Amino acid sequence: MEVAFLFFSNYNRSKISNIKNMKDFTILVGGQAGQGSRKAGLVIAKILNNLGYRIFIYDDYESLIKGGHSFSKIRASDKKIFTQSNELNFILALNQKTLDKHLNNLKDDGIVIFNSDEIKFDKGLGINAETIAKEEGGSSIMANTAIIAAFAKTIGVDFDLLKNTFQKEFKKGFDINLKIAERIYNEVDERLKAEKLDNKPLPLITGNEALALGAAKAGLDIYYAYPMTPATSILHFLAGHKLGVNTIQLENEISVIIAALGSAYAGKRSMVGTSGGGFALMTEGVSFAAIAELPIIIVNSQRAGPATGVPTYTGQADLNFVLNAGHGDIVKFTIAPSNADECFEWGGRILNLAWKYQTPAVLLVDKEISESTFNLETNQEIKKEEVLLSNEEGSYKRYKITDNGISPLAFPGGDAIVKATSYEHNEFGLTVEESEEEIMAMQEKRLRKFEAMQEEVDLMADAIKVYGKKDSKNVLITWGSSVGPSIEAAENFDLKVIQIIVLEPFPIIQVMKELEDASQVICVEQNALGQLTSLLSKNGIEADELILKYSSRVIQKEEIEDLLKEII
Repeated sequence: MEVAFLFFSNYNRSKISNIKNMKDFTILVGGQAGQGSRKAGLVIAKILNNLGYRIFIYDDYESLIKGGHSFSKIRASDKKIFTQSNELNFILALNQKTLDKHLNNLKDDGIVIFNSDEIKFDKGLGINAETIAKEEGGSSIMANTAIIAAFAKTIGVDFDLLKNTFQKEFKKGFDINLKIAERIYNEVDERLKAEKLDNKPLPLITGNEALALGAAKAGLDIYYAYPMTPATSILHFLAGHKLGVNTIQLENEISVIIAALGSAYAGKRSMVGTSGGGFALMTEGVSFAAIAELPIIIVNSQRAGPATGVPTYTGQADLNFVLNAGHGDIVKFTIAPSNADECFEWGGRILNLAWKYQTPAVLLVDKEISESTFNLETNQEIKKEEVLLSNEEGSYKRYKITDNGISPLAFPGGDAIVKATSYEHNEFGLTVEESEEEIMAMQEKRLRKFEAMQEEVDLMADAIKVYGKKDSKNVLITWGSSVGPSIEAAENFDLKVIQIIVLEPFPIIQVMKELEDASQVICVEQNALGQLTSLLSKNGIEADELILKYSSRVIQKEEIEDLLKEII
């Protein structure tokens, strides 16, 4: 059976590099919401992953169920990837808007594969994708299958690998999808040859999935959430996998935080997830956790704000809010990973730290980290660490005053009477409104915990990470999703890059050591106020220049490079 309509452009084939020499390339798959561009991107990524490429997928979508413009960018390389690139080697277009918006980013030797049922274009490889899908007994949404198959054949992917990937990814409608793919595959010409690299395939995982796995490894018992983009997929992932974690969706974020505190009081390791608007509703619970010394993990996946803002896009503007969340003297951890490996590692470590110090802790990520797909490369072992338990007989002092501020724990159901209260209290948990001395003693006890937390952070080898030219006097300081593009942009300028992972308590000793010989300090972040810059200033570190992006779109390495040309 022949393809209904198919043509190649007059592109100069001599311009197109053999993929053996394309060590690093980017594919964009786009369409409107409901056309399956995200699924197509994931399937293509899994094919390339099986060939040994390292993968980074960024998904861009509007707050719509259908319509609008959605796309996935899949970057593949023979080495670890830190960020995306503006330049495209392939565009796989399901609708006209994809070409209209992204064709300017296609490299001169790039290739376009498009759905000619919807797109008018006089170059590239056009396929009547929807027509063919229907002729083979499928629906128009299976046009994405036709585009995947055309891309696979174009780069010389073996059909058996394509078939095996389809078997895993299209559990429903596999036979029809395979018929569509085989028909296209047999008609399209091979133009490149994707050869298997020496790298072993690695798991592909989103940041949200990675932090959930890390927390599960550290003994997470219960996850509570009310769905809020971009944290929602944590809820879906934990509910859909047997990891020993009870998963509960409640009616709002206030219920979520209070239920989680109740579980922590009962001795269950609890975590909640939300974005900035939901975190705003949880802040009274943060204060409750601090005074009641209840360990609780809050994942705040940032999106562009304030208020509803741009709900399906990214930002880093919640830092000040998180650092100052809760009224009174608050003791907590704030940690910001930048990729799936760090999400996995710190998803477990932050849970152990919160329980060690009996304090609230915030894992601060953002849309790009939460929903992007990475290879999981870490081999760090995560396990549940034991906590200080009470072995005293007689009346139990839940808030026993100790040298380091950490009181031995007991939980309801045993012999001890365990109190928890939002009032200031004595060692037994009884209200002490009339006693100034006891009020001060309990506040000082909690602050001693912060001193111990600071000492632990000061000894952490990875509270910060350093990349680039480590003896350079020109330094980029950055955090979260700004780290990857900063690392790659710095390569062309011989800069040192300091990534700050632990933001509270601030790792001042490590940062100051790395800045001893610095002559120029440049901060890179994705907010309008320079919130990391303010935190640095509070700790006696002044930045010379700021690179800020706050359009809700991901900062690109090329954008940083352009500004560095003016600054350096």
